[in-house]
Amino acid sequence: MEQQKGGIYRYGMVIDLDKCTGCGTCMIACAAENNVSVRPDQTDKERTITWMKLYKITNGKEFPHTEVSYFPRPCMHCDEDGRGHHQPSCVSVCVATATKIDHNTGIVSQIYTRCIGCRYCQAACPYGARYFNWWDTYFPKGKGLERYLSPEISPRMRGVVEKCTFCHHRLMRAKTQAYAEDRTDIEEHEYTTACAEACPAQAITFGDLNNPEHKVSQLIKSPYAFRLLERLNTKPKVYYLSTKDWVRKMADNYLPGEFKPVTKVTG
Repeated sequence: MEQQKGGIYRYGMVIDLDKCTGCGTCMIACAAENNVSVRPDQTDKERTITWMKLYKITNGKEFPHTEVSYFPRPCMHCDEDGRGHHQPSCVSVCVATATKIDHNTGIVSQIYTRCIGCRYCQAACPYGARYFNWWDTYFPKGKGLERYLSPEISPRMRGVVEKCTFCHHRLMRAKTQAYAEDRTDIEEHEYTTACAEACPAQAITFGDLNNPEHKVSQLIKSPYAFRLLERLNTKPKVYYLSTKDWVRKMADNYLPGEFKPVTKVTG
């Protein structure tokens, strides 16, 4: 797996699907960390908001040959739009410049106060990682939900698009701490996402893809590493690991006869 170069830093994530148990802890941690609002009735799945979404897939075979795997899917924080432009497709189509990519970190941001709710970015994202906020935030004080809020994250208003930010506020917190200690570099353990920190199976690894000392930069070199819809050439910064051929097939909407399985590595 070839590592793409960018700015000084290039933060990304590696998710080991062979370790993921589908418990959903990453989803809960993401929602709690980023003040993701919920509604009294969450049955309308087309209008719910889930920055980190968990998919369940199977190999399509009947018992006893059935195998199940789970796909946690945050925002992919793409480097390109698949057409040779060095910015994600969501950034290319945004008419209000409400989303942009920081080429020094690789993080794709969302500026809520600029968003006009046209949802072009939502239509352009091939991963379905953006969500339109149909309602005002729901944190009624009488039920104690106000204690759930984090002061580092602004709750989003109705009519804007929101998405995973790789817990950007944690990066700002780590930078502030480094500055207070008269340091310019951030250590690997000082900046990580809530989902990676909370995962009980330690299936999620986060760090700087440009730093050879960070674990993520070593994991993406595995022959079992892949990215979702890689043929689109959007160069996501979220990588996956799986030793199962059928999982890697489903990640790229393969056609019969064009997928080549990875030879098992020994030693």
